[in-house]
Amino acid sequence: MKRVLITGAAGFLGSHLCDKFIKEGYHVIGMDNLLTGSLSNIEHLFPLKQFEYYHCDVSKFVHVPGELDYILHFASPASPIDYLKMPIQTLKVGSLGTHNLLGLAKAKSARILVASTSEVYGDPLVHPQTEEYWGNVNPIGPRGVYDEAKRFQEAITMAYHTFHGLETRIVRIFNTYGPRMRVNDGRALPAFFSQAIRNEDITVFGDGSQTRSFCYVSDLVEGIYRLLLSDYHLPVNIGNPVEITIKEIAEEVLRYVPGSTSKIIHVDLPKDDPKKRRPDITKAKELLNWEPNIDRQAGLDVTFEYFKEVLS
Repeated sequence: MKRVLITGAAGFLGSHLCDKFIKEGYHVIGMDNLLTGSLSNIEHLFPLKQFEYYHCDVSKFVHVPGELDYILHFASPASPIDYLKMPIQTLKVGSLGTHNLLGLAKAKSARILVASTSEVYGDPLVHPQTEEYWGNVNPIGPRGVYDEAKRFQEAITMAYHTFHGLETRIVRIFNTYGPRMRVNDGRALPAFFSQAIRNEDITVFGDGSQTRSFCYVSDLVEGIYRLLLSDYHLPVNIGNPVEITIKEIAEEVLRYVPGSTSKIIHVDLPKDDPKKRRPDITKAKELLNWEPNIDRQAGLDVTFEYFKEVLS
């Protein structure tokens, strides 16, 4: 049984990755410091012999006894509300944490996949975004702590690949949604669903014309799994190329709660908020034979039921 370490295991994406690797027959070692994650996301795995959990801050030290075949580094605050509140921790997990895990991968002769983000493109001047685009990032703006942490993460990962010959993979993740997102996550869909269900005003930043591309979590996890097992070491975009404005997604969410008294209101656009976001997934199609197959309606149906249950 191959052994895989997943950092950020109690988070939204990390917990779904744990489920995927358990299903595929791996022994999974989950690791988290619960800064933004929750044990409730993985408590169903605790009775399993092929799952173990370590409470650990990877920015400080990482030790895992025994052999390791794969490492997936998903530890990091990932929403603006989190990394604006925890800027130093965000920078540390992207730099020191990544360095520690690359060292562990080297010591264990393990292949490592690091979770990068579409935020490395910043407020893009190229649309849709291809992996060859270098981005338009404000390194000293409020979002810079996350954007630059991830850009550094990519740089040090490539350095380990080039200098040490380490087996590395880099996934650039675009907006993802589904069950286990935190209600107070701060990102669009959790905010809109919770506001509509609670009959609160739905807050849209700016005029709502900025676009995002939402990928359902099971599609994303499948893409990550295929990338890990591929032989491609350069960054790959994984996301859904169907683009929608924030105002349109707010209106879609509101339709899920017909009795809601919520109204869409507009608030100031945050500094450096990207105006457009859509992945070019040509590489994922060609290299991984991957593209999303859950349409937004089906994904939102499941996500609404999740938030309705959590908020009841």
